[in-house]
Amino acid sequence: MTLTIATSLDDILAGLAAGARPIAGGTDLVVGSRQGKGSLPDTLIAIDRVAELAAIEASGESTRVGSGVTHARLMTDPTIFDQFTAIADAAALVGSPATRNVGTLGGNVMNGSPAMDTGAPLVVLGATAELASASGTRTIGLDELWTGPGQTSAKADELCTALVIPNRAANSGSAYVRLEYRRAMEIAIVGAAASVELDGDTITSVRVALTAVAPTILEVTGLDGIVGGSADQTTLATVAEAASEQAAPISDLRASDKYRRHTIGVMASRAVDAAARRASGEQISVPVNRALGVGAVQ
Repeated sequence: MTLTIATSLDDILAGLAAGARPIAGGTDLVVGSRQGKGSLPDTLIAIDRVAELAAIEASGESTRVGSGVTHARLMTDPTIFDQFTAIADAAALVGSPATRNVGTLGGNVMNGSPAMDTGAPLVVLGATAELASASGTRTIGLDELWTGPGQTSAKADELCTALVIPNRAANSGSAYVRLEYRRAMEIAIVGAAASVELDGDTITSVRVALTAVAPTILEVTGLDGIVGGSADQTTLATVAEAASEQAAPISDLRASDKYRRHTIGVMASRAVDAAARRASGEQISVPVNRALGVGAVQ
């Protein structure tokens, strides 16, 4: 195996064109190899020292979050914490402190796992992925990027350089809630993200996406009926029912499909409730799981 340490984006793209595979934190690549899911590539190119990949840049209409931004930074960065709080909620739940300090947003996204924590928040916030290669750059929707468990539509020579997220209105809020059996080194059993915009107490926009209940991150459809109402118990029950009905979970060693189908409805309603409360101006600390006592107690 050979390892090249890139110092510029051009170095990375040239390496990918020559057949190298990128590595940042390595939290998925190395663990997957140890678990027998695949051998390590013959040629790796380290991308963690390229500063532009670790930048968070806000413009008039959107914020560009570099793919190399770590989960630890996503938890506390003022722009993420204030505008895209669901991402901060999710990042705070990823792995252990060691994982959060080296694992990156781009690595989470490009791993393509339906159980990734940052995926559902990115979906409800309307993010798109920026993919670059030696021949150019393109932007792609996340629904087009994720094609199956651990699979993406990105070409072998393409690097995810950033996630671009539309800036949020002042009367909006978002949240990510995850069912967990313990507080560290846990993979989502189910999880849900929500974004809500309010006019007073009235919901004017809502999006909900689900983690670990389909081959890819699943956005809930058919929620137009709750727009124009408030985030009351009737609305939350409607969200829960829609999430449970649309989920297509599997049974495995961690949970049955029946259990996942029930609990995803609970997580979805809690996510909408927290997002609406944040949109109304209530301060709920990150992550929602800890602030509201969801999941494991220790």
